[in-house]
Amino acid sequence: MMMRSIDEFVSHRALGIDASGIRKVFDLAAKMPDPINLSIGLPDFDVPEAGKTAAIQAIESGQNRYTQTQGIAPLRQALRQRLSAEMGRDLGDVLITSGVSGALLLVIMAVCDPGDEVIVLDPFFVMYKHLLTMAGAKAVLVDTYPDFGFPAEKVAAAITPRTKMLMLNSPCNPTGMVMSQQQVDDAVRIARQHGLLILSDEIYEPFLYDQRQANPGTPLPSPARDYDRTILLRGFSKSHAMTGWRLGYAAGPAQIIAQMTKLQQYTFVCAPSPLQYAALAVVDSPMEQARSAYQRKRDIAYDLLSKRFQVNRPDGAFYIFPKAPDGITASDFCTKAIANNVLIIPGNVFSTRDTHFRISYATTDERLAEGCRILCSLAG
Repeated sequence: MMMRSIDEFVSHRALGIDASGIRKVFDLAAKMPDPINLSIGLPDFDVPEAGKTAAIQAIESGQNRYTQTQGIAPLRQALRQRLSAEMGRDLGDVLITSGVSGALLLVIMAVCDPGDEVIVLDPFFVMYKHLLTMAGAKAVLVDTYPDFGFPAEKVAAAITPRTKMLMLNSPCNPTGMVMSQQQVDDAVRIARQHGLLILSDEIYEPFLYDQRQANPGTPLPSPARDYDRTILLRGFSKSHAMTGWRLGYAAGPAQIIAQMTKLQQYTFVCAPSPLQYAALAVVDSPMEQARSAYQRKRDIAYDLLSKRFQVNRPDGAFYIFPKAPDGITASDFCTKAIANNVLIIPGNVFSTRDTHFRISYATTDERLAEGCRILCSLAG
């Protein structure tokens, strides 16, 4: 019997997905002496002190063992009450997950069978397409260029008898765009008409800019408010700078959450125990200072970049998605930027197009302005 080459042991599932372009730039940044890093969606503030203290206390008091798979009851109850008050209805059960990325995997594995189709708006968060591929499902990409809104007619036209779910991400990574109430209503209308689930990824919910500046406390337009077949995902990574702590949560129909919980038993087991207690300590912490700081950074980035690039003004998250100069692909423009010590991500990481590039403005005002000026100088 002929010995297999080592490459023959790699599964078709693994070969069906590409390495993350974001992580490639992350690795590159580690090798550069002092880059202007506008690539990674990493909050530039630290975990709130109450969260640090609670984590330390939890560790020292012995809260280091497995929790229930679904998460500690006080945190789940607090989140359920908070969401119910915001949405005006009980969303169903709540599951604490290992980051929102963990929640995405669990939802897709719980809902999607091989051959199922899921509507994904393009540009999209990099994980969506690859997680669907891992599950044997098909991402049906709907183009949203040039304004990155919700194209209701295009979405409706993309639905087939195999369509099972509509994925939404607002505020959006990579574009920073926020769905309006009318756009959310259109999405709910289409989902209801075709009997679809909606997966609403709202991890950047705390970071709404002009809306909350004008009316503090304005809620994010969310399909979960009016559509009971919505699975809502949020987390603590971006809102409370806990990216390395891996804490997210899912809320939605009890039947779906139960299946996600069962799958978590055989994958993540539970979210990190002491850090769940830390999240409980900060779940109601006001994050207005961070929101205000990111709005200022948004204004810096937009004001500088709009002088030389075609760019939409984002109203959420901490990303901006300019179009590369005419005559050059976004990938080639990013190569030029990196050669000039500015790290950015080409848009083809998030899209079928290679026309735009993503900037994360989660950095100091000074570094952000410097990086934007360099990019403008490269625009020709």
